Amino acid sequence: MDFFEQKYKAEVLQEGMLFLIDKPLGWTSFQVVNKIRWYLKNQAGLKKLKVGHAGTLDPLASGLLLICTGKKTKTIRELQQNEKTYSGTFYIGATTPSYDLETNIDAQFPIQHLSDDLIQKTAKSLIGEIQQYPPLFSALKKEGKRLYEYARIGEKITLEARSVRITKFEITHIKLPEVHFLVECSKGTYIRSLAHDFGKKLKSGAHLTSLKRIKNGNFSLVNAFTMDSVVDENSKKNIRSVKSIK
Repeated sequence: MDFFEQKYKAEVLQEGMLFLIDKPLGWTSFQVVNKIRWYLKNQAGLKKLKVGHAGTLDPLASGLLLICTGKKTKTIRELQQNEKTYSGTFYIGATTPSYDLETNIDAQFPIQHLSDDLIQKTAKSLIGEIQQYPPLFSALKKEGKRLYEYARIGEKITLEARSVRITKFEITHIKLPEVHFLVECSKGTYIRSLAHDFGKKLKSGAHLTSLKRIKNGNFSLVNAFTMDSVVDENSKKNIRSVKSIK
């Protein structure tokens, strides 16, 4: 189901619509919003159209992105409060400064002591209300600057832990050094930080290597539009190489 094969009326778009979009890997959420706004404005003959998304996905992540138009953008804050569900992969035995593949491995650790039982029990120990530190390579602000701005120049800063809720943390497949997972969590949870904390609890570092959002509240990725028609070789060349800044 391709979003760019659909036609919409100007008055309906202005009154407000909610689109479920399958964000491609390598795109920023901002790029998806811009592409959809451009298409809708041109297709409906509009000079202006409010378009926004309800929850950023990193360029290194894919999956469900909720896009609102017109008056529906007023519901974005409410939609952002929804629990999210993600599937993905952790690499066990190595860490990176960004907690994912944005940066290179900075330390390696043994994994010979790990068993399937220990991995499963460790995941269960992280279910519930937990204190989580955001990644240094994130877009959160401290003293007017994004955290990744400090990180990229090597400036050390003190971060404060935040309370988040992990409703479900299932290890769905183990083939070391990789483990596959399914996580349901509250707004504000960093899966990259969960990967880092998971590695520490295993006494063997870990980082996130793949991530897909599959649910946002009651909205599911299975009902989402793809963007296949714009993810061709020409489009890929036009997408600037961006770093993960969630």
